[in-house]
Parts: sequence; structure tokens; C-alpha cells
Amino acid sequence: MQIRFRELALKGQPVHMTEELNLTEPFEGRQDILGHGPVRVDLHAVHEDGVAKVNGTLTLDLELSCSRCLSHTNQTIELPFEEVFMQKPEEEDPDLDEDIHLVVGDKVDLEPYVVENVVVGLPYIPLCDEACKGLCPVCGENRNLHDCGCKQEKIDPRLAGLADYFNKE
Repeated sequence: MQIRFRELALKGQPVHMTEELNLTEPFEGRQDILGHGPVRVDLHAVHEDGVAKVNGTLTLDLELSCSRCLSHTNQTIELPFEEVFMQKPEEEDPDLDEDIHLVVGDKVDLEPYVVENVVVGLPYIPLCDEACKGLCPVCGENRNLHDCGCKQEKIDPRLAGLADYFNKE
């Protein structure tokens, strides 16, 4: 998946790109991601004022393990994609925006930028639901399915001695 500065400037109109990428890099080392589909890339590139602006969406189907209750859940994630590229000028320009990627040559490979956006956009703590109750810390039962009835009274260890004091009377 590439764009060429010269072709983009000569066309004078936005170029639409769609592709499915089978990526593995963003998911390496992630034990909470049980499965994933291809990344569906839907981008528009336009040449304006000497820069190439590429924006669109990245769509991804994931099978995740909930971090609270450990159940499997499927999610479709849509990630925004916005990158700006410019051919590297002969002289350094101190006023150049930091968000512009400087490129040597006429073409830009977009795949590394897609991978970067996917890595940043993956859920940090995947949940099956925002209101997930998680597992019971006493018996390990999934509290979303039914209440186990375990006693979960928390007593501050600094005040635990006072509880015994009142029981003696």
C-alpha cells in the first residue's frame, strides 16, 4: 500500500485506497487477544500545498479475553487514521510542523503507519462490558452470571484488633 507524490499532485483530486492487510506484528505478545481478522483499510489521499494528507479508517475484528471475568468477547474496532507526508526539503526548516513525516524519494509505504495506528488503538484493558462485575475473589465464580453469596467484608488490618476487643465483652 503506497502513495506517490508525483501521481497524487498530477491528479489534483483525492485518491481512494481500500485494502485488507493480514498483520501479525501488532498482536505479538498480547495474551488478551485470542484471535483477529485482517485489518480493513479505507483511506483517502490528497495533495495540498506540497504535502500529502492521508486520512480514513482502519477496521479490525478481534476476539478478546475480558480482563475482569476472563470470558471471550468479540469486538469490531474502528480506528481513525490521519497522517501527513512531505518530501524532505533540501534545507532544514525550523518552522516545520512536528506531525509531518519527511520522506526521501517519491513514494511512501503506508503499511508501517497502519501497523503503528493499530498498535496504539488496541484496547489496553479489554472488557466484555463496561459494567462487568468480574470474578469473585473468594470462590472465583463469574459474578456476571450469578451472585455467589460469598462474604467480602473488608476490614482494615490496622483496626482488626478492635473487632476482637468488642467480641470479648
